[in-house]
Amino acid sequence: MTIVGATPTGSELSAEPHRIIREVVAYRLDRIDPERDIRIVLIEAVNRVLPGLAERISKATHCLLDKIGIEARTDAKVTEVTPEALRLADRGFGVVGWAAGVRAPSVLPDLDELEVNRINQLVVEPTLLTTRDPSIFAIRDCAACPQPGKAGTVPPRSQAAHQEVAHMLRQIERRQGGRPLQPSKYRDFGSLMSVRRGSTVGNLVGFCPAAAFSSRACSQSSCTARCVWRTSRRCTERRTPWSRRSRALSRRTCPAVKLH
Repeated sequence: MTIVGATPTGSELSAEPHRIIREVVAYRLDRIDPERDIRIVLIEAVNRVLPGLAERISKATHCLLDKIGIEARTDAKVTEVTPEALRLADRGFGVVGWAAGVRAPSVLPDLDELEVNRINQLVVEPTLLTTRDPSIFAIRDCAACPQPGKAGTVPPRSQAAHQEVAHMLRQIERRQGGRPLQPSKYRDFGSLMSVRRGSTVGNLVGFCPAAAFSSRACSQSSCTARCVWRTSRRCTERRTPWSRRSRALSRRTCPAVKLH
């Protein structure tokens, strides 16, 4: 199995089959030998995994992927994808998962001749207004928002989308009140990725600039990172008086993997 793109999504996606296959074997499917029959390869075009994060986080993730038997191939560019396989410059692979980035819908370049970049995102000002029409806001994955004082645009991450939505609502209120618009300012609170059960890789910045958590293979903070990851994930879930009890019950009654 080949996963293209060593992004946070691609790294987590490559580790998930590793866990599922071993769960399947526990259902008395003992003819499957995960070490012998299954090979998972993570492909990245640049020279390290997680190119959008700090280098020390990339090294920690690469170390953990190696430990669980996932082959991470860097400096490997895809030359062809067919219905049957994927090909690199030097070899081919079978089953393919694509996690190599975000591309906006092709309909956006046809919207009133608005300015777009090479991946069809609408180019916006720091206020989140489009460059060619000051009455249109664009946010989230369809917008290429600049970062003042930094190269590149705001990364397509969920925390960026949350901040852009909140900023846009404030700017609509300011426009309705006849006040000038303010530029948005992206604040990076860090990243946490669950690479496998019991191991989380990432860093926390913004409100805690010096904090950094990585995998147990490369650091001693895996348990802390795992707790922070679980807490942040549950903060996005809808809370009810029974949510905690139902979660605890489902962990004990639901199968670890569904077999169809």
